[in-house]
Amino acid sequence: MIVVCPVCKTEIEDKKAGGAGEQDGENYCFCCKACKKQFDEDPNQYVDKK
Repeated sequence: MIVVCPVCKTEIEDKKAGGAGEQDGENYCFCCKACKKQFDEDPNQYVDKK
């Protein structure tokens, strides 16, 4: 399945993600470890508030 990295907005195949994580019950895939690290430092900057 194609997903979008929440940090850099790159489309990636979820099975080829460079990392994955969870925030407030939502799962996220990242294109690389650097984006995962950036997300982990301040997830609220990248998570859509509903």
